[in-house]
Formats: sequence, C-alpha cells, structure tokens
Amino acid sequence: MKRDFLALTDFSPEEIREVLDRAKAIKNDRKKGKDAPQVLKNRTAALIFHKPSLRTRASFEVGVRELGGSAVYITDKEISIGKRESVYDVAQVMSRYFGLICIRTFAHDTVVELAEHSTVPVVNMLTDLLHPCQVISDLLTIFEHFGKFEDLKIAYMGDGNNLANSWLKASGRIKMDLRIGTSPETMPDPEMVREAQSAGISRITITHDPVEAVESADVIYGDVWASMGEKHLEEEKKNLLKDFQINTRLLSHADSGAIVMHCLPANRGQEITDEVMDGPQSVIFDQAENRLHAQKAVLVKLFEG
Repeated sequence: MKRDFLALTDFSPEEIREVLDRAKAIKNDRKKGKDAPQVLKNRTAALIFHKPSLRTRASFEVGVRELGGSAVYITDKEISIGKRESVYDVAQVMSRYFGLICIRTFAHDTVVELAEHSTVPVVNMLTDLLHPCQVISDLLTIFEHFGKFEDLKIAYMGDGNNLANSWLKASGRIKMDLRIGTSPETMPDPEMVREAQSAGISRITITHDPVEAVESADVIYGDVWASMGEKHLEEEKKNLLKDFQINTRLLSHADSGAIVMHCLPANRGQEITDEVMDGPQSVIFDQAENRLHAQKAVLVKLFEG
C-alpha cells in the first residue's frame, strides 16, 4: 500500500526515529563515498513547483538522483492544477508516468486531494499550511547536536506560519517544551494549536513576550516574517514582530549551549541579525545541508516501508 508524506504526523514517533537514524547513516555514507539505497532505480519523480525555491529544488533533485532515480521539474506554466485540469485528472495521469510526485504549492487542500487520487507516493515539499520536510530535517540537525530530539525546549520566534504549524505537528509526535513567540495578530493556525495541546505529549506555550519564549531554551528558531504570497504585508509584519528579532540580547536569555536555527532564506537584519546568524551558536547552514539527507531518508521510508 502506497504511503504519502504530507505532514509530520503521517509518521509515528517510532518511524520518525527510524527516519532520523537512516538520515544519519545516509549522510555518513555519502561522506565516505558510498551510494544511498537505490530505492528510486528506474523511477522518475515529478517535482511540481508553484513557488520559487533554492534548497527544496536542489535538495530534491540531488536526492532523487542519489537514490537512483531521475526528476522532471514542472512549473505552474505547464500544469495549472485545479484550473486547466482537475486535481483528480492530474493525479490519474501523473501516476501513469511517474513513480513519485513531490509538490511545492500554496493550498494544502490541493496536496491532500492530489495524494488521495494518486496511486504513487506524494510528498508535500511545502504548502501555506505546512512544511514537514523542513521540520524533519531540523530534527536531524537537533539530533546531531544534542544526541537526542526529545525533551528539549524549542523557541519558535516570529510569524505563525507554516513552520510554526509544522512545529506544532511535531509536538504531537515528539515530547518537547514548545514555545511560540509571536504577536497577537500573527498567531499560528488555531486548529493546529488545539490538536497539539489535545495530543497531551508536549508542553505548548503561545506567548507575546519574546523573553518568556526564549528563557533557558535549547533551540531558538526563526523564519521570515512575510512568507511567499504575503510580501505585500512585509511592512505591517515588521511592525508587529520587531520585538521577536533573534539578536544577541534575546539570545542571552537562552541556555548557554543553545543553538540558533533558521530555515532560510533569511532577511538579515530583520528577523535575525548577522551577528547571531554567523555566530558560534548558529547551525543554520547545517540545517540547509540536512534537507538533502533527511528527505532522502523520508523517500527511503516511503519506498522500503
């Protein structure tokens, strides 16, 4: 039976650990010049992009190739899902051509419908609601640094966007002390908050006080304040979120061994300062590299079971 990866909750806690263990092994083997499992041999992946990308496109194209497959890059100009053709028709046709469909788009419902009607695995490379590939890669970075990914204090600072929602999803699978520091006007999805709280696994705090959010934190996490499709709100969000900038002063309230993360691209000097981003506690470029290894491990899981 085919499986999809649309949200972190598509994997059980045990499966998340399996994926992270596999990702570490795949990363180590690559450094030694060893091939990754060839689970995509004789398969072609469709990479559908309705939003521009550096890390997502590069990591998926390289990852698919290193797993033995090939990839076709498809933009909205070629395939206007739900406009030129129904999602159902697109899913049916593409399932006949491809062994894997990966999509980076706006509406999460489109990805859910695509997966429902596709007969091959579908991977959510990003929607306006969720970004599971980023967070599972972040968990790999945290795992490498702390030797564990449970029972840590995670402070997400800034806009309550798809990354905040994805960390809430993660908290429903992994025990953590998750603090989301944001303004009253930029809260994460309320249903995601309720779902995370009702899971009863993690401590969830939504605060409008940046110091409270980062107090003794192990991980401080940032993202752009105005996501793609919201650039017209950039000035408004700057005013709403200026107190949540990750800077030296704010970092001083975290644990002395805390790491700083940012999913990139970053607006240096806005949500994070150069001093912190390029400082000794930053693991931001490790994060970027780990997109490749974690995503390969996700694909291995989907095809090997």
